[in-house]
Amino acid sequence: MSKCHSELTQQEQELLKIRRDSDTKAAELAKMEKMLQQTKSLMDKKTESGSESMGFQENLVEDLEEKVRSSRRYRRNSLHHTQMLESQMKTVKGELVGTLDHLQELRNVLRRSQQKAEERKAAMEKLAAGLR
Repeated sequence: MSKCHSELTQQEQELLKIRRDSDTKAAELAKMEKMLQQTKSLMDKKTESGSESMGFQENLVEDLEEKVRSSRRYRRNSLHHTQMLESQMKTVKGELVGTLDHLQELRNVLRRSQQKAEERKAAMEKLAAGLR
């Protein structure tokens, strides 16, 4: 049972880490989107620019767009992984509840058996005392 508990705790910690990573990536994505918009605004405002600087800006925009796409993919994958872990955690919790119920039933059976054994022992001692 402690193994299940430690596994559950480990999965919960991993889930929290994935959620933090997802939040971090979402913040990075928002920051990159803002940078992309700023860059696009600068490009729109700039009317006179040489072909060299224009190429640099286009590369910068393409790089930022790729980073945004990559961050979105990572976030989607993280969310999917989080959902999988949550599902596994629910399954493990259900199994733990079932195991706990079964252990409680076994404990009750053991208590009844011990009580009956003590009663029989007392009856045997009473009979033995009566035979002396």
